[in-house]
Amino acid sequence: MDPNLLTLFKLSLIFVNMLMTRGLSDADGADQLFTQRPRLLQCNQTLLLLEMERCGERFSSDMNHVHPDDRCNLTHFIREYHVFSFCTEMNAERIGCFWPNPAVERFIISIHKHFFSNCSLEHVFLDPPDHTLTLLILVPVFLTLAMVLLVVWCSKRSDILA
Repeated sequence: MDPNLLTLFKLSLIFVNMLMTRGLSDADGADQLFTQRPRLLQCNQTLLLLEMERCGERFSSDMNHVHPDDRCNLTHFIREYHVFSFCTEMNAERIGCFWPNPAVERFIISIHKHFFSNCSLEHVFLDPPDHTLTLLILVPVFLTLAMVLLVVWCSKRSDILA
């Protein structure tokens, strides 16, 4: 390679690196960021509960449009529940509270008790019988051991044949 071309390539790399690091560092705004103290919001529990009530009222009005027989099927009210969840999260963060926190959790549980208390699990999943569970565990273990033994045997066999 031509030495002048190599030198030109190195200089261009240094120039590109300098431009990238200057753009990423933002030295002009860095002084301002460190001189200002971050503004920390205190969690106002009263305001938080008022906002949760507003979210709950909207969810209640949305759920009134869902037939009571369909309230146990998530596909019928997933949009309303997403809006409710998003409302509680955004309001908690706006007020300066963590989400979820104990107050929000208690409110969400009360909403669940009100709207979904009659929902029961139709299909209760049980553990399989012990002999089935043992079989489901041991088959992959033995297959893994067999594959390891096969690989080791083939690698030793190929040394003999070569």
